[in-house]
Amino acid sequence: MFESIRAVWKPAMYHGFGKRRRFFEGWYFKCVSPAGDAVYAVIPGISLGAGGESHAFIQILDGLKRTSSYHRYELSEFVAARDRFDVRIGASRFSLDRINIDIATDVPIKGELRFRDVHPWPVSPLSPGIMGWYALVPAMECYHGVLSFNHRIEGRLAVAGQSIDFTEGKGYIEKDWGRSFPKAWVWTQSNHFNEPDACLTASLARIPWLGSSFTGHIIGLWLRGRLYRFATYTGARVSRLEISPDTVILMVEDRRYALEIRCRRQEGGVLAAPREGAMTGRIVEAMTATMEVCLSAKVRGGLTQLFADTGRLAALEVAGDTDLLLAGVDRKPD
Repeated sequence: MFESIRAVWKPAMYHGFGKRRRFFEGWYFKCVSPAGDAVYAVIPGISLGAGGESHAFIQILDGLKRTSSYHRYELSEFVAARDRFDVRIGASRFSLDRINIDIATDVPIKGELRFRDVHPWPVSPLSPGIMGWYALVPAMECYHGVLSFNHRIEGRLAVAGQSIDFTEGKGYIEKDWGRSFPKAWVWTQSNHFNEPDACLTASLARIPWLGSSFTGHIIGLWLRGRLYRFATYTGARVSRLEISPDTVILMVEDRRYALEIRCRRQEGGVLAAPREGAMTGRIVEAMTATMEVCLSAKVRGGLTQLFADTGRLAALEVAGDTDLLLAGVDRKPD
């Protein structure tokens, strides 16, 4: 119980102590080489299914080849520290400052990547991370955390005997935990802008709430040492949402700022996703999408542009019944 309470204000650490079923937790490490010729997502996690079927896992997504692999481990091979994010799965280990991967299969993956200058979403007593006060609500279907908007990478991975140097590349870290992914969502992220420290992460999802549901959004633009937040809990509203086979257009605004995001969709690789704790769902994630981002300030009834840039090597997921998102835009909880 103590670990569960403490973990609310430490989004990175493991939240599953005391859980037995209908629970999942996964960390997402996006790792991009300096030239962008290697783009990987490494996703360690744990699955506690409703029927008692449980296991740990490591998923690997090669964003350029659009291929993925799922490596399954016995539950006994999952070990998590009780006071910080330090997780071991088999011979691999994961933390905020490094990952050590040692996966011995037909396509072995081995190596160490170290992370410098990690920038997490700020945590405060009444706003424990990206979810704001929603993180304090018990029994949410899915919780979310952003552990690093942007950081530098040092080290190498050997994939099927080929050595890949990630030194001076860029990384991003986030995580999810709870029972299931939403019925529908759009999620995108990029930290490969012309402005080197800029990063945008944005998600819209259909959220169950008190017997009903609503379309919630959480968007963060890390820019020049400042975080611009647009979220349901901040009072920001979605003024435009368009989803087509080729593009996703999202416009969101509050009293002071307006943000426009235009994503060009690309093909992706297939990942396993949680349903009632079991990794039985399937989603497609692209890692080579592009996004055009424009941030403007509202000044004297008009808009003054503060930032306009194109993000490359963007991760993008468009999943589930997106009509639910479109129908619920700008609706508050019933």
